[in-house]
Amino acid sequence: MIVVTGGAGFIGSNLHSALVRRGQETVVVDRLGSEGKWRNLAAHPPARLLPPEELDRFLDGHPPVELVFHLGAISETTAVDGDLVWATNVELPLRLWHWCAARGVRLVYASSAATYGDGSNWFVDDIAGLAALRPLNLYGWSKHAFDLQVARMLAAGRPRPPQWVGLKLFNVFGPNEYHKGPMVSVVKVKYDEVAAGLPPRLFRSDRAGLADGEQRRDFIWVGDVVDVMLWLLDTPETSGIFNVGTGQARSYRDLARAVCAAAGAPDRVEFIDMPAALRGQYQSFTEAPMQRLRAAGYAAPFTSLEEGVRRYVQGFLAGPNPYL
Repeated sequence: MIVVTGGAGFIGSNLHSALVRRGQETVVVDRLGSEGKWRNLAAHPPARLLPPEELDRFLDGHPPVELVFHLGAISETTAVDGDLVWATNVELPLRLWHWCAARGVRLVYASSAATYGDGSNWFVDDIAGLAALRPLNLYGWSKHAFDLQVARMLAAGRPRPPQWVGLKLFNVFGPNEYHKGPMVSVVKVKYDEVAAGLPPRLFRSDRAGLADGEQRRDFIWVGDVVDVMLWLLDTPETSGIFNVGTGQARSYRDLARAVCAAAGAPDRVEFIDMPAALRGQYQSFTEAPMQRLRAAGYAAPFTSLEEGVRRYVQGFLAGPNPYL
């Protein structure tokens, strides 16, 4: 049995779909709410769906769990309720860590590239360098706080799961993200603009010497993220904190061009001012060094930005059913 927290969400439902295709029994921990998240599971219902408040009771029943994929979190970079974010993004994974360590259950959890802050300490996924990182927002800080908890427990020799992995996810895009509101990927936002007959709108640069549209991120197709997690499921000897990106930063101008090409629209953009709420918290560059994951044995190639955008637009967004 595999437990997937956040399994009705974006990345979680993509992972859950892949597990179901493998014939794996799954328990999804999530709330469906009223934003249509149920559609993320419509084609592949789980064996069991638990609301998060029932997770502890479920685990107390000592179910035969092989691995917990902990993807559930408050992931809004604009979140402001510190107590709720701490309880959800730090205390909950800490309880899962202790439960997995006590029961001999493997644990893979989602960290985030938001832990790297402005990138001034680069994006090296070495656990020894965690203390130098300075996240820019509450969400990134909470993910960083749990990574630090893990590092302290390991250094103190405290019990650990037989396999533990933290994944620093970069800018993931793909189907089943439609419930995310303002946190939906830039690819989806730009496609909606193009589909409405508008030019894609990009933020003007807020950094001296950086041209408009040349802000760069490591954009990764969700299918590649799922492939990494399935590889970890098949590779129980692998533990550690790892970046999950393509290893190549691409500009927002490149992304807009890829969306226009996939949608068969003219290649044009419009630049707009960055919202005040994002100034000083905006990562103008992210790129995932992938050497550690490669050294651990992950050899599959990553999908290019152009191919990932094409798959998303033509296979989902422009079709009658955008869900996986």
